[in-house]
Amino acid sequence: MAPVVLELAKLEEFQVQVAVTAQHRELLDQVLELFGIKADFDLNLMSPGQSLHQLTARMLVGLEDVLERSQPDCVLVHGDTTTSFGAALAAFYGKVKIGHVEAGLRSGSLEFPYPEEGNRLLTSRIANWHFAPTQGARDNLLSEGISPDKIVVTGNTVIDALTQAAAWPASEEIQKLLARAQGRKILLMEAHRRESWGEPLRNICQAARQLVADFPDLEIFFSVHPNPIVRGTVEEILGDKERVQLLSPLPYDGWVQLMKSCHLIATDSGGMQEEAPALGRPVVVLRERTERPEGLDAGTLTLAGTDREQIVHKISKLLSDTTLYRKMAQAPNPYGDGAASRRIGEALLYFWGKGERPGDFSW
Repeated sequence: MAPVVLELAKLEEFQVQVAVTAQHRELLDQVLELFGIKADFDLNLMSPGQSLHQLTARMLVGLEDVLERSQPDCVLVHGDTTTSFGAALAAFYGKVKIGHVEAGLRSGSLEFPYPEEGNRLLTSRIANWHFAPTQGARDNLLSEGISPDKIVVTGNTVIDALTQAAAWPASEEIQKLLARAQGRKILLMEAHRRESWGEPLRNICQAARQLVADFPDLEIFFSVHPNPIVRGTVEEILGDKERVQLLSPLPYDGWVQLMKSCHLIATDSGGMQEEAPALGRPVVVLRERTERPEGLDAGTLTLAGTDREQIVHKISKLLSDTTLYRKMAQAPNPYGDGAASRRIGEALLYFWGKGERPGDFSW
């Protein structure tokens, strides 16, 4: 959302206020600092081990107070987090218009990803305006009865943020980290979603062990989510493995520099499925389903699931087959062109009767 905040702040028609729940405190603060954004309201809801029930309840109470104090004309929420749905529900209860950024993504199963698929569906039912990243996302919304007049295809704002961050120089920390790989091919791995917890995550880690054994010229950088359930599993299986570096979550700019420097990426993250193709990096998706089928259609993604043998097979193929690798690396990115935030600003003005409807993004 950072590029959206910065874009709207430039326009005289808008007064922008930023509210954060701090659902992930340590991941949030470095992004706000990088983009020079100060939160007007910080609920600081991070609490170890809290359930989704507890998080959502605290969120609704806290955001009720934020809405009463700020009196907004519109609340913008992004994507599929519990924060997004909680903020949308709070706005709905307060009879405030809701704009959903990155609207319309669907996996087709409430279990994959969980609870994100449910959060998206529920947000769509109460949102007034829908900023779909792709034509496929727009089609999903139309099939659910959303009026085409309320949908604008903008591209994804994550590409806007990536375009800015990719131009920043690599920090000394990142340069030292890359030097440890000593010229080997870098596989960047990351897995954190709830449906990956337990046996699926163990399979992913076992696949990483097998890959470094099979490929002596391979170095794995594994970004470990701070959740103790994730960290415990990853450290147990990979903590002592040669040529596997376990990384604490990096600042966003550092993460972008690693994506630029790696050979390929294996992840269960939704955002990385969109970011990596903008940098020409193939993505192996460590999930049974993806709500980003455009990447599969465009050839920037391949779906491996969480079966150890399938993960090893898919990644090994990309490490060995230069023709396949080049085909994926050079496929067009269907997720954005770096102008999504501008289109969102224009669309908001249009919805308020103060401008022309922006043209839809199409790759």
